[in-house]
Amino acid sequence: MGRLEDKIAIITGGSGGIGKATAQRFLAEGAHVVLVDLDDDALGAAARELDGGDRVLTVRADVSREEDVRGYVSATLERHGRIDVFFNNAGIEGKVAPLESQELAMFDKVLAVNVRGAYLGLREVLPRMYERRSGSVINTSSVAGLRGSAGVLPYVTSKHALSGMTKVAALEAAKYEVRVNSIHPSPVNTRMMRSLEAGFDPSDAEAARAGMAANIPLGRYGESDEIASLVLFLASDESRFITGAQYRIDGGMGAA
Repeated sequence: MGRLEDKIAIITGGSGGIGKATAQRFLAEGAHVVLVDLDDDALGAAARELDGGDRVLTVRADVSREEDVRGYVSATLERHGRIDVFFNNAGIEGKVAPLESQELAMFDKVLAVNVRGAYLGLREVLPRMYERRSGSVINTSSVAGLRGSAGVLPYVTSKHALSGMTKVAALEAAKYEVRVNSIHPSPVNTRMMRSLEAGFDPSDAEAARAGMAANIPLGRYGESDEIASLVLFLASDESRFITGAQYRIDGGMGAA
């Protein structure tokens, strides 16, 4: 028996590095996964790579749109009849710029995906978990949700908001025996970091990467499968007495 045997898990941002790595771990532990993302081609590629057959359902959705969020929840319930795990993971980084130079349209877009999208997911998924008095939600925040980081105000703002959202949701969900926690990764070796590296130093992205890695006590970025290990723990019954927690997975950044 796997740690998530026959559990039904929704993963937003499911075709990205952390989302796909988590789906792989969930499948290995016996779960059925619903991958949600904006790009049909990326979803198809992720499903083929995962090779989970009918244990993988893909749903194209813009998480900032109410009808799309209702759509991925409905598709999950239609296929499986319940939701046991919700990895509320979709997020975007925005652009690197001083706060006075941030474009309002990009600020709004980052908050729409990272905050509105996360909220809409909670709003639609939690009542289904309440009905069964069972479920685990894991929200992807960031070390940027616990500290400042110059040049990425929209992203930092959104991740701080998600930290507060997690605490409120955990308090409200506890009476239904549903758990809500957040994870706070350091830089992780994904597409998002390639974008940020280029933004911080357009002339030498490798230097930007080395500089950021040097600020992590363990001396390197995290890897997607390492984040997936933490998500698996929080999704499983091994963490059944944990809710409202903020889990750093940051190579020691919080110790500095």
